[in-house]
Amino acid sequence: MSVLGPYLSDGKNNDAKILNHIINTNVEDIKSYVHPGDIFVVDRGFRDSLQLLEDLGIQSKMPSFLPKGETQFQTEVANTSRLVTKVPFIGDFVQIICAVCNKYLPPLSSSCSDDDRLAQHMLQLATQENSLKTEIEESNLDKSRAVWVPVSDTDLEDFPRLTEDILRTLTCVVYQLKLCPGYIQEHLEGDEDIRVHKERSGLIRVRLQSRHVSAKQYNLWIKLNNYEILGWYCKCRSGSRIVGMCAHCAAVIWYLGYGKHRFLGALGVRDWSEYVDDASVVPPTVDSSDSDSD
Repeated sequence: MSVLGPYLSDGKNNDAKILNHIINTNVEDIKSYVHPGDIFVVDRGFRDSLQLLEDLGIQSKMPSFLPKGETQFQTEVANTSRLVTKVPFIGDFVQIICAVCNKYLPPLSSSCSDDDRLAQHMLQLATQENSLKTEIEESNLDKSRAVWVPVSDTDLEDFPRLTEDILRTLTCVVYQLKLCPGYIQEHLEGDEDIRVHKERSGLIRVRLQSRHVSAKQYNLWIKLNNYEILGWYCKCRSGSRIVGMCAHCAAVIWYLGYGKHRFLGALGVRDWSEYVDDASVVPPTVDSSDSDSD
């Protein structure tokens, strides 16, 4: 009938708080759909909503909690909890939803000639070594700092302009490309983390913050000429692969070859917070019985 939310994902927006918010704010006039004597079948995450439901005259059926110090439910309690979890018609509902999706929505996945070409490309790459990694390690470029100098606008002009098709071929995926705008905007401070080799043309080094560990940074290197990306290597766990690339390399290549020229300022990342509800905020309501219109 309806989809409500989305809601924030924090401790103040658990299942019970969201249900309380929906009822207290009477979202989409939801109270007109429920009546005293109705039954709500809920899981244990809704325990803080039970009093509100009771005040509305709604019966709630929820699996029982094991009393503190006990190791087993009493037979009657265990039987009742099983009745709650064995809701009739759930299988029918799922089948109906699946049938509707199959009828009216496009397939989640479909094979095409591009998939075959990508598969062959990945198999071919899998037999190759990461030549840039070898160059970095043999020349000790991951240890020496003297040869790296801050990048200038002139240096970045030599970075090849990339299309979305080229980026998909380089990364072998679409998912990583979707992460690139937000990742770069959050973890790369302009161009100050980008440096070029003082003597080796077409070699840049970037220091980028880890996506998952705030105290960790990774060095990555990209080799290029005026026309194409020749290689990449990152010190992260999966950074040496050339069947695609790690998220760090993908983000930097996306930014320098595509995003930097296409987007200004926010890199196309929108702030969606205004569209997200917060269940901890319940605005004051006016009782309709006090309205002058009556």
